[in-house]
Amino acid sequence: MSERRTGDREFIAFVSMAMAATALSIDLMLPAFGAIRRALGLAPDSTAVSALVTTFMLGLASMQLAYGVLADRLGRRRVLRMGWALYAAGALATALAPSLPVMLVARFVWGAGAAGPRTTAMAMIRDRTSGERMARQMSFVMAIFLLVPIIAPSLGNAILHVSSWRWVFGFCVLFAAIQLLWSLRLEETLPAERRVQRSGREVLSSIGFVLRTPGTFGYLVAVTALFGAFNAYLAGSQLITDEVFGHGDQFPLIFGMFGVAMGLGVLINGRIVERVGLDRLNGRVMVAYLGISLALLALSVARDGRPPFVLFAIGLAPVLAIHNVLNPNLNSAAMRPLGAMAGTGAAVLGTISMGFGALIGAVLDHAYDGGVTPLCIGFFAAGAITFVAVRAAHASVGSGQRAVVETTRSSTTAS
Repeated sequence: MSERRTGDREFIAFVSMAMAATALSIDLMLPAFGAIRRALGLAPDSTAVSALVTTFMLGLASMQLAYGVLADRLGRRRVLRMGWALYAAGALATALAPSLPVMLVARFVWGAGAAGPRTTAMAMIRDRTSGERMARQMSFVMAIFLLVPIIAPSLGNAILHVSSWRWVFGFCVLFAAIQLLWSLRLEETLPAERRVQRSGREVLSSIGFVLRTPGTFGYLVAVTALFGAFNAYLAGSQLITDEVFGHGDQFPLIFGMFGVAMGLGVLINGRIVERVGLDRLNGRVMVAYLGISLALLALSVARDGRPPFVLFAIGLAPVLAIHNVLNPNLNSAAMRPLGAMAGTGAAVLGTISMGFGALIGAVLDHAYDGGVTPLCIGFFAAGAITFVAVRAAHASVGSGQRAVVETTRSSTTAS
């Protein structure tokens, strides 16, 4: 007897929460950075606690390939539940950690757990759909997901008002338990006959196949650059809001405001991507991203890294909105030819983009000089790299298609 198919609305809601686990694990704790600095005896402007973001991202990146291979071999649901269990264990260990080094190790484990839901969620979407329809579903997933940056900082701040900063991490343990129970309702999207058993050599071959697929590497470079800039924004947002602009008390509201801008970008994308077309829309928004980020950088340089907050916010909001149009679209474009290896493909893309993106973000974060210029440089550089990489990806896809045509013609002539 075939199992019940989860309805689209419940499926999107569940996958959104699985994807949101990453954002919740970061955004919820951002208001607690000040309390953590005080509890650990760090300076008020110390960037050391930003490593809680970087180590989480490195853990997230390190396990995605393993989860992807296991998801293609064992099915999506089993691997999803393994991830939630490790996520809960890492969150609990972080809440109980006695020092920053121990917290960083626990955060790495926490990130390794979060990689399971993230990787399997992307593969499950690809199992059920592809192309523009996948981009549309990804946009709706991202729209729900982006409620987290709006709500999480205020929720974290509320927890801080009634309890210790350690309960901010404890909340994530409860979240993982709820998701684990919810997963019992989900059907398996990868039937047994489509599962792939791969040896170590075959896994390496699969990675090579993903990276050699025409266009995929260019999209991967673009996503990595964008993620690096965004990671720097996440890690430094609380410090910049407090130290540069003097609005630390309003951080949850300000962070949520930018979350609204990101959500609007994703919602608009979800409504127009099928009508405009994935590649055409990407081309248009890349140019906008590059132009606005250049203007933001010019503003920062002209004001020695401390522009008026209102002008900075007016420039940053559309940059973040466009970033979250490009992110699901470029991921969808990269996954487009990888239907046979959706789990491995999602894992390879996630591992590389998040691993290197986390390191890029850490470099930008450590470049903090009391102003916003390093962050603005990061956004502009990400826009320039994305523009060049996507153009190269299009050229690569064209060359690959021409090679196939020439091979076909040669075979026909020989016949």
